[in-house]
Amino acid sequence: MTGAIDFYFDFSSPYAYLGSCLIETVAEKHGRKVNWHPFMLGVAMKGEKTFPLTQYPLKGEYSRMDFDRTARLYGIPFNMPDEFPKLTLAASRGFLIIAKKDPEQAITFAKKVFTAYFVDGKDISDKDLVADIAAGVGLDRDQFLKDIEGADVKEAFTQSVEDIVHNRKVFGAPFFIVDGEAFWGADRVSQLDRWLEVGGW
Repeated sequence: MTGAIDFYFDFSSPYAYLGSCLIETVAEKHGRKVNWHPFMLGVAMKGEKTFPLTQYPLKGEYSRMDFDRTARLYGIPFNMPDEFPKLTLAASRGFLIIAKKDPEQAITFAKKVFTAYFVDGKDISDKDLVADIAAGVGLDRDQFLKDIEGADVKEAFTQSVEDIVHNRKVFGAPFFIVDGEAFWGADRVSQLDRWLEVGGW
């Protein structure tokens, strides 16, 4: 096993959800670990002067079709939420809190948040809903709600997002970096797989 695959995601991104369902099989195939990193796409989009795909007239119509088509191709459960996108600060801060103590538990939490939004259509901007998900993976619900509002956690997440966008130059989701090579998009997971298989080109 060599370097881990860094996986950057926003809980409100359909493609990040799809990518999250694909990357771990590839990582396991190549004996790699996946490090999950939540960030806010809005920060990256502001810097790039772009908007969510669904807010463009033609791209929006196409992207909604492509979300469904990609999910069908890989057999991934998917239902486009009625309300999109969502601000996901509670879930993202919560992930950081959990990951400090137990990265695997944090990944389980993240998968349940993705499922709540992109399969069950629940409002993942709701702190109480996110706390319920945290409780479902073994955390104290009330303590979780308190922790995600802590000044230290807010600052840690802000600094993490700044580092991801400005230093690591992550501009979209999902975004993967492995052995110094960057891959953007769920459709690049297969290319990442091939890259690791042959050692690059």
